[in-house]
Amino acid sequence: MASSTLSSSSPFLQLEFPSTRKPSKSRPSFFVPPIRASVSEKPSISVPLRSVAAPEASKLPIRKIPGDCGIPFIGPYKDRLDYFYNQGRDEYFKSRIQKYQSTVFRTNMPPGPFIAQNPNVIVLLDGKSFPILFDVTKVDKRDVFTGTFMPSTELTGGYRVLSYLDPSEPRHGQLKRLMFFLLKSRRDQVIPEFHSSYTQLFETLEKELAQKGKAIFGDANDQAAFNFLTRSLYGSNPGDTKLGLDGPKLVQKWVLFQLSPILKLGLPKLIEDSMIHSFRLPPALIKKDYQRLYDFFYESSGFVLDEAERLGVSREEACHNLLFATCFNSFGGMKIFFPNVLKWIGRAGVKLHTQLAREIRTAVRSAGGNVTMAAMEQMPLMKSVVYEAFRIDPPVPLQFGRAKRDMVIESHEHAFQVKEGEMLFGYQPFATKDPKIFDRAEEFVGDRFVGAEGEKLLKHVLWSNGPETETPTVGNKQCAGKDFVTLVSRLLIVELFLRYDSFEIQVGYSPLGSSITLTSLKRASF
Repeated sequence: MASSTLSSSSPFLQLEFPSTRKPSKSRPSFFVPPIRASVSEKPSISVPLRSVAAPEASKLPIRKIPGDCGIPFIGPYKDRLDYFYNQGRDEYFKSRIQKYQSTVFRTNMPPGPFIAQNPNVIVLLDGKSFPILFDVTKVDKRDVFTGTFMPSTELTGGYRVLSYLDPSEPRHGQLKRLMFFLLKSRRDQVIPEFHSSYTQLFETLEKELAQKGKAIFGDANDQAAFNFLTRSLYGSNPGDTKLGLDGPKLVQKWVLFQLSPILKLGLPKLIEDSMIHSFRLPPALIKKDYQRLYDFFYESSGFVLDEAERLGVSREEACHNLLFATCFNSFGGMKIFFPNVLKWIGRAGVKLHTQLAREIRTAVRSAGGNVTMAAMEQMPLMKSVVYEAFRIDPPVPLQFGRAKRDMVIESHEHAFQVKEGEMLFGYQPFATKDPKIFDRAEEFVGDRFVGAEGEKLLKHVLWSNGPETETPTVGNKQCAGKDFVTLVSRLLIVELFLRYDSFEIQVGYSPLGSSITLTSLKRASF
């Protein structure tokens, strides 16, 4: 699947509004006042008009949406404490499913006071109701990428980047086309640069394992992922520039300033909640670090910036978008998802490891010893393992959308009437572990998607902001890099089992997913 559409998709998400500034060849300083401009030109793509028709009929019994959001300020604050500390995220949702006997209900989502003006949401926690969040004829995706609040545009050069744009906005189509252009133009570099970067990662891990008896995957993966992305997509090695090896740490700090209101960092409860969940971190504190990243991407992406101008996007605006797409979307995805893949494969044990090693090595030998797109298509178990990891542990678990009109949403048991303007929220791990769709839904089943029957289930794999069976376009919000992310995830497993027969791990907690410590790497013996 990755090979069929790689030329028209990219790992990046989305960026912002037309600039009122003149295009400039020089590198501007990125911090400018947040843009609040309106757009008068016609959309560049055809978008359905908002309907004013009555809500559609349903054959299921209509039920009033259960739950409530409590007293203003007090209700959202109490729910935030439950979400982060008293219950934890999963139990927060499970307890309310039990309380209301419904997978659709009303509650509040963090951060609440004093950051989010309106934290009230309608929660969708089953595989039937959740996909409404992908239907851009029914939900507005404007400024909801991070949920009930939006980080300051001062963190992205004063622009609303592509992830925060609805397809009805003119800039959305231009910027998404730019992302497609980038991946198409650099597609031949992806496999060789991944091999180079991750060979270096494995060598680093082997040395650390030999010296200390264990190896931390996270830091080495961060450096390998950043190097791979910049080399494969821009032909630039950060180690040979002023940026040096600082890229991953700068990116992580920058992401923290955007997402801190909805992260649990492990600080003392009172300090964490009163400081980062109640107030935004000042963008000025990250200004110099972001400028270093911006300068690197501006100097490295000239051919993409030329294309941006052809599409009607200024070089400055395009560069902020490329930075966001590469660092937030792509690097962030590899930072979160690669440890998750290792976690689930590692826990599955030696039997699955041996099956993967045999399948992968056989296919590569048949391809003359080369890792190619065609060779990976001959690895059904490997592909299934990647899909299963996306299903059970999606890298972007929270999805939001605002109802464009009055409508009816259906769960498996009931229909619910939603009013125009209400915020819809879905927690994807519950939707993709729906027991009415998947057998053994809570288990990692490596061969779940093997064969014709398994492939029928792919429409319920939703990690990319859309079903796995659909393709990103300029008219939808599916991740522009859907097939790129799938490809690099497959390459991780291929490179791993070409080199090793099996491995053992310890799993810890990380604010963005799992922390992986390797305790054993058994080199390939057949």
